[in-house]
Amino acid sequence: MKNKKRAVVTGASRGIGKEIALLLGKNGYTVLVNYKKNKEAAEEVVALIRENGGWAKAFCADVSKRTEAFSLIEAAEKELGGIDILVNNAGISQTKLFTDVSEEELEEVFASNLKSAFYTAQAAEPLMRHQAFGRIINIASVWGEEGASMEAAYSASKAGLIGLTKALAKELAPSGITVNAVSPGVIKTDMLAQYSEDELSALTEEIPLGYIAGGREVAEAVLFLSGEGASYITGQVIAVNGGFHI
Repeated sequence: MKNKKRAVVTGASRGIGKEIALLLGKNGYTVLVNYKKNKEAAEEVVALIRENGGWAKAFCADVSKRTEAFSLIEAAEKELGGIDILVNNAGISQTKLFTDVSEEELEEVFASNLKSAFYTAQAAEPLMRHQAFGRIINIASVWGEEGASMEAAYSASKAGLIGLTKALAKELAPSGITVNAVSPGVIKTDMLAQYSEDELSALTEEIPLGYIAGGREVAEAVLFLSGEGASYITGQVIAVNGGFHI
């Protein structure tokens, strides 16, 4: 492979995933923009990438389901000719008392946040192994590192994603595949809509850098891990949190 710049970004129609897709597209990556429901938003991301001279295409798949996760990677092989960069960003949040979480709700969180990454990595591994190159980047969370009250399911799923990252890093390294995680702290996304202004102010006061970052800061870390400068980095959790958790 002369040009290892074919990327798949899950959950890329909005928020952090959108910023990742846009930044990769701006830096010469061809991007398969995955979405689950919002086709219009995904097509807007594609249009923005193309306006900047890049190439992108949207693809609908619920990656929490194994068959659809595999269909996404099959689409990458068809549309991009393969896959070099896999960014597992798709996920959902949940805020409620741990004792009130139902079996169905627990399964949904784990399927969206953890199983999805497991499935897409399973599907991408043969392609990456064949070319002896690959970058798998999982979007974790600070709550997966330290836990959050009333977010037990979410915290556990993200902690599991970190564990998966470290295990796959060891298992896939001999095949030339690196696996890392980016762990955002408090970031300006739709997930913050549940917080009041007072709660956001309190969170901001806990951030040593003194402000809540946007998805672009997370995307920059992903871009770095995707490039040659990160070729000797694997099994790591890169914190993007302004010093919120050290």
